[in-house]
Amino acid sequence: MPTYELSVILRQMTRPEIVSTLKRTAETILNNGGIIRKLENLGTRELPHKMSEHGMVHRHGSYFLVQFDSATHLIEDFNEEFGRDVDIVRSSIFKTQNPEFIRCTLHEELLPPAYRKEVIEMMKLAQRKAKPKYRQQSGLDYYPFQK
Repeated sequence: MPTYELSVILRQMTRPEIVSTLKRTAETILNNGGIIRKLENLGTRELPHKMSEHGMVHRHGSYFLVQFDSATHLIEDFNEEFGRDVDIVRSSIFKTQNPEFIRCTLHEELLPPAYRKEVIEMMKLAQRKAKPKYRQQSGLDYYPFQK
């Protein structure tokens, strides 16, 4: 199952109401076979612009981030379910990508640029793409009539 990230903006509510809304959101994920990895509170702040949702205008919201694993075909159901929830102003689900593992040693980093493997590869690539010098029987390495 791939890992997804759910960003949720809840309307301005009291703490017990926020807890019950987050419980409903988490239960929706868990009841459909998902696994919640992390729940992060990003705080309550003013929205970047006023948002109109479910017949109400919102200017402040509580931001939350939920990382979870779920089957791919259930994401549309989650979007529909969260879109119907009156307490959720906005919700977006993004697929997270695993970070690429890069092996690096201090010895390689301390080498002068001319001896680093990446720089040598870039120089070879530049030499392949470079234009050949002008050589005709004039003995010059440039074209003398070029403007």
